[in-house]
Formats: sequence, structure tokens, C-alpha cells
Amino acid sequence: MNDTSIDRYAVVGYPIQHSWSPFIHGLFAKQTGQAMSYTRLAVTPENFERDVGAFFASGGKGLNITVPHKQSANIVTRYRTPRAEIARAVNTLVWRNDGLLGDNTDGAGLVIDLTRNLGFDIAGARILLLGAGGAARGVMGPLLAAAPECIEIANRTKQRAVELAEEFELLGTVRGCTFEDVSDGVFDLVLNATSASLQDDIPPIPRTAIGPATLCYDMAYGKGDTAFTRWSKTVGAGRAETGWGMLVEQAAEAFLLWRGMKPDTKPVLEAIKAQA
Repeated sequence: MNDTSIDRYAVVGYPIQHSWSPFIHGLFAKQTGQAMSYTRLAVTPENFERDVGAFFASGGKGLNITVPHKQSANIVTRYRTPRAEIARAVNTLVWRNDGLLGDNTDGAGLVIDLTRNLGFDIAGARILLLGAGGAARGVMGPLLAAAPECIEIANRTKQRAVELAEEFELLGTVRGCTFEDVSDGVFDLVLNATSASLQDDIPPIPRTAIGPATLCYDMAYGKGDTAFTRWSKTVGAGRAETGWGMLVEQAAEAFLLWRGMKPDTKPVLEAIKAQA
């Protein structure tokens, strides 16, 4: 029997056994003195709506949503935050009034990690964003809100990059191109939003895009360097970082939505890096 005094949360994905979210939110709960549990739920795409409905019907308080369900979560929500509307993807769910509220904390998590944890100034920066899929879409709004000089979206398929750029062109200067057609000159920030690192591969961008003052950031994470951060160091990037900070910061944004308080992310990030 469930302890009704404990608020229940979970992360939904498929597969999900690799998720660090229970570890992160467990530390957040302990730090803030919150009575809550947090588990992993393996849910197939065909059962997503049914299982999410069952979770909230049984008294569940909130869900994190990960691959491959972020677009599906966007569809099942009755309400969405402005940043979820812009991203057209949801990674956080909570029951509000008479329906599900969806939020997307990915972009905010990335921006907080870049600016607060890594000390990078997005304002006026030339940004090269690798990939035009869901991960890229989820961070475009918050990145443009921080007023970079431009964002260039490079993708294997030019049409997808151009279409994504056109969706966000009212928010700032955005261009879409292929990896081979990246603009000349060094970028201040190169963000890898592709899945290439998961296959131990790197997007075929020109080395001339990276200089000694460039921050190369891989949204993927794992033990040690990813293929992208290893490559970035060999071509002379000033800094190369993986996505652990983004993972922890986006989780803190979800925790704030659920519990009304923002945990201190620094000790949690240190703990997760020590464990990974």
C-alpha cells in the first residue's frame, strides 16, 4: 500500500533505466526537507497517454518526461507554459486545477548552466547549434531570449535546419544550413544537440568554427568526455563541457514548479559528477 503522506513523482521514458533523475530529485528532496518519492517508469509510446493518466488518477503529483515522449506529452496537456508553447515539447507535467500543465525546463536549464555555472555571457555571442531535432528546438527560445548576436543551426538535412530557423526568426537572428555550409569565422559557443555522441561520433563541422576562446558544449553526458568534447579539445577549443549541469539545472526548474522552491544545485552537481 502506498504511503499517502508521501507525494509521488516519477520520470517517464523508454528506455529509462539509465536515468539519473531519481538520484537528483532524491538529493533535492533531502536538501529541502520535502516528503516525496521519485521513481522511474518505463512506458512504451503506445501506452504513454494511458499510463500518464493512470499515474495522476492514482494521486501522483508530477512527472518528468524524457525520450521519446516529449512531443506526446505536449499533446496530452490542457495547459502549457510559454516556454513549452515555444518548444512544442514538454518535459515536466503537473496537475493544475482541472487538467495537466506542461512545461519545458530544458532551455532554462541549459542557459542557467552556461551563464551561472560556466560563466559564459550569451549576450552578443555567435552561437553554432548542431542539430535541428527536439533537443535543439527545446533550447532555442531561452537562448534567443538571452540576446546572442546570432544562432546558426547546422544539420545534415538543410531543410530541417532552415524550417527550425524560420520558426524562431521573430525572436532573433537565426540561420539554418548543413554542417558543411557553416559560416566562416570562429563561434563563441558551439552546442551539440545531436545524438552523435551516443554513437561515439561527431558532426562533420569545419574545425575553423572553433577557436581558443570557443566554449564547446555537448548536451549529452556520460562518464568522462563525449566524442564531441574529446574532439573539441583536439582542435583547440578553449573549453569543452558535457551536459551534466544542464541535466541538474533543468531538474531544479521542474522541482520549483512542483514544490514551489528552488534547490541549491551546486552540491547536487558535485555529487552526480563524483558518482558518474
